[in-house]
Amino acid sequence: MDIQRLVRELKVTNNSKIVMLVADGLGGLPIEPGGPTELEAAKTPNLDNLAKRGVQGLLYPVAPGITPGSGPGHLSLFGYDPIQHLIGRGALEATGVGFKLGPKDVAIRCNFCTLDAQGNITDRRAGRIPSEESAPLAISLRKVRIPGVEVFVEPVKEHRFVVVLRGEGLGGNVADTDPQKTGVPPLDPVAHDAASGRTAQVAKEFFLQALKILAGQPKANGLTMRGFSAAPVISSYEDVYGLRAAAIAVYPMYKGLAQLVGMTVVGKPGSLSEEIDVLEQAWNDYDFFFVHFKYTDSRGEDGNFAEKVRMVEQFDAIVPRVTALGPTVLVVTGDHSTPARLAGHSWHPVPTLLAADTCRPDGLTAFGEKYATCGGLGHFAGVNLMPLAMAHAGRLGKFGA
Repeated sequence: MDIQRLVRELKVTNNSKIVMLVADGLGGLPIEPGGPTELEAAKTPNLDNLAKRGVQGLLYPVAPGITPGSGPGHLSLFGYDPIQHLIGRGALEATGVGFKLGPKDVAIRCNFCTLDAQGNITDRRAGRIPSEESAPLAISLRKVRIPGVEVFVEPVKEHRFVVVLRGEGLGGNVADTDPQKTGVPPLDPVAHDAASGRTAQVAKEFFLQALKILAGQPKANGLTMRGFSAAPVISSYEDVYGLRAAAIAVYPMYKGLAQLVGMTVVGKPGSLSEEIDVLEQAWNDYDFFFVHFKYTDSRGEDGNFAEKVRMVEQFDAIVPRVTALGPTVLVVTGDHSTPARLAGHSWHPVPTLLAADTCRPDGLTAFGEKYATCGGLGHFAGVNLMPLAMAHAGRLGKFGA
């Protein structure tokens, strides 16, 4: 079933407000059998109160057993089939920092990393080098020169930067060079099809020149490349849902994804509290608000259970400010699970909570994985979250006579 086509036909307009609070990488695992997950270990009185009047379940961003990246995970939350709509991370990062991709462009999301004397990776994120240190290094890579190709380099945040290659005959189907582990060198860029062969060659040349420029740096003396991609073509939120949609985020990648689906990025927050400031200020101007919190994911990726618990508690603390605005529908979810136990994304479904006056409360008194397992939403595909939110907001008409 093409759920977006059905929603287009059934959508109606009213004055309701939908808020989607996304704690990146929210789902977790117990460190020991029988123990709590990060969400269950955290003190979350506000989310628990929300659970008492709402309904919860477990969301599969892509499909059971499939571990999603952040791009597919968010696309699913927004109601776009992530298998049908493949958007590379490079395009997301480039759009997020305001780079307008053209038809001859391939964007690449890059990470600074730390290499030892043998060229092996000792830290995949260069110690999470702060932006004020990484930005000048990214700008220094603008010295790279490759015949027949324009090269653009833009700082993003912390260890991240984006490279855009512009030229004839460049395809975006190239494998990542991040081996996803330490103790080995970055991989070579390998084309997955003939149309991307030149891109792989150009990327390799960029890497070699960049190593010479970064030589001697104590943290960021290397780089990996991920998410090679051209500009996607995708229907907008307003076209599909009839919603004036706003995105509130700190990290550029999430702003980029929101822009690609037609959301308006509002404000320039630097923290979660500032994001809620922006939400309050923009409340009268939009129908739908996507609010993104990154650090539940990054602490999970660091393998730091206690810190992820603390980030969940920070996230919980802002809930009263959101509920005070009186949203018609409030959704709390994540784009994927990032258990600290695994120190990375995982295939586990994501606990999801929906609160609205039209809910059938499922009797659960707290929010967490063990509760969501038996919640009223059941286990469901991520692409169905937006239709559920639309229905509870009174924005979907009846199907059929």
